[in-house]
Amino acid sequence: MIVVDTSVWIDAHRRPSGPIAVALNTLLDADEVALPLPVRQELTAGISRRDRAALLRGLSSLPLIRPTDETWNLVDQWIPTAADKGHRFGISDWLVAALTSEIGGLVWSLDEDFAAMERLKLISRYAS
Repeated sequence: MIVVDTSVWIDAHRRPSGPIAVALNTLLDADEVALPLPVRQELTAGISRRDRAALLRGLSSLPLIRPTDETWNLVDQWIPTAADKGHRFGISDWLVAALTSEIGGLVWSLDEDFAAMERLKLISRYAS
């Protein structure tokens, strides 16, 4: 399962015929995409009122992965490891990474923080 981060959704929306949009549509057609709750929330917060209902209808067909107590415990375990090596990540990125790890998936993001997380061996990334 591929967990698609906000950065990929935004790029696909801005360039609907670009390579990222084409790859994302291929994964969507193959039912290979999972949607973390924090990503859905970021997308909802960033879209116009006019387009929000359509966005939420489209996203509703994707499996939604939600943080649990175990997710937060995993983040709590990872933070000292990353901090000791000089890394600071935002809470949304931590949640996306932990949720992906919990389902054994791959993160697809254009955000370099996920590359750093992969170097720390916390996650594996999807290479489109």
